[in-house]
Amino acid sequence: MTKIISSPNCGNSPKMEFLKEFNIAFAKRDVAFITDSVTDDINWNIIGDKKIEGKEMFTVELEKMKSEKVSELVLEQILSHGKEGAVNGIMKMQDGKNYAFSDFYVFQGAKGTKIKSMTSYVIGV
Repeated sequence: MTKIISSPNCGNSPKMEFLKEFNIAFAKRDVAFITDSVTDDINWNIIGDKKIEGKEMFTVELEKMKSEKVSELVLEQILSHGKEGAVNGIMKMQDGKNYAFSDFYVFQGAKGTKIKSMTSYVIGV
């Protein structure tokens, strides 16, 4: 069971609410929800680590992460404007490691919630 702590009030912003749900799905390793939320030509740049291009490679990468269990997800900020969004927080893993992260998203368009690109900064803390 993953504990979720979310400070931001997503209010009347469907994109902010979507980003909250997307990050919760990420913590719970819900590969189906995550892959349904991205475009076929998704680009994911994990700064200092790797670049993943296309939904097929994206899905492979998510499957690799399934064995790493998250015990707690803390969402500190969720921002959204037009076709861009950002989330930062901390993921606490069951193995005792903790990671601070910031993810920046570009949506396919100003309307809708399909993610076209993600840039992730992840730091062990």
